[in-house]
Amino acid sequence: MGFLQDKIVIVTGGCSGIGWGITQACVKAGASVIACQRSESGAERIDGLVAEGFKAEFMRADVSDPESISSFVAAVHEKYGRIDALVNNAGITIECDFFEMPLEKLDMLWATNQRSVFLMSQAVARHMKEQGGGHIVNVSSNHSVASVSGYEMYAATKGGISAMTRAMAWSLGKYGIRVNTLSPGLTMTEAVQQVTVDKPHLIKPFNDMHATGQVSSVEDIANVAAFLISDLSNAITGTDIVADQGVAAQLCKTDDLV
Repeated sequence: MGFLQDKIVIVTGGCSGIGWGITQACVKAGASVIACQRSESGAERIDGLVAEGFKAEFMRADVSDPESISSFVAAVHEKYGRIDALVNNAGITIECDFFEMPLEKLDMLWATNQRSVFLMSQAVARHMKEQGGGHIVNVSSNHSVASVSGYEMYAATKGGISAMTRAMAWSLGKYGIRVNTLSPGLTMTEAVQQVTVDKPHLIKPFNDMHATGQVSSVEDIANVAAFLISDLSNAITGTDIVADQGVAAQLCKTDDLV
């Protein structure tokens, strides 16, 4: 029996990157996972899990569209009868010069990264309230506590997720719903792996950024998410778990001062 045995879990952006890792971690822990994405790319990965005997399903949903969120959550609840956990993982990254950020990109970042977390949580929490509880994990970023130029709006959306989570924990705690933030740092997703292939000289600097001397794997982050939506973490709510191998803990490197 896995520690998520028979739990019904939604993972947004669950077919790629960190989301794909979370989907795999949850099904291996015994959950039935409904993975959603805006496009059907990656849906075959869910078919692969089913072929291996795991309980998983792909459903299309665009988290930047309120109507899509509403119909998706309704369809999940109608089919499964309950929703035990939600991982708000879907998001986009846009780097842009501060003076050049166009309004449409700013709006897309906000709608996809931050508004979607509120609306998806609101829709799911209505069902969790009726069933007597549940778990929500909102994937933020270590950019919520320290960032770099060009990522102003991205950092703002992630910081907003962390702030919103603290309030949600108090709004929903009386209904038995726990809400936490998971803030990964640089993670060895397929995209980051490709960067290291194209620019191998970045491998050492990437590793040197971390207290452990290594970049987090997708599995590292996924395991934290699975823990946070399980009963093993029942004492944790309203908390931001920064999973970045110590990057955010560093003030500066002494050799940078000489």
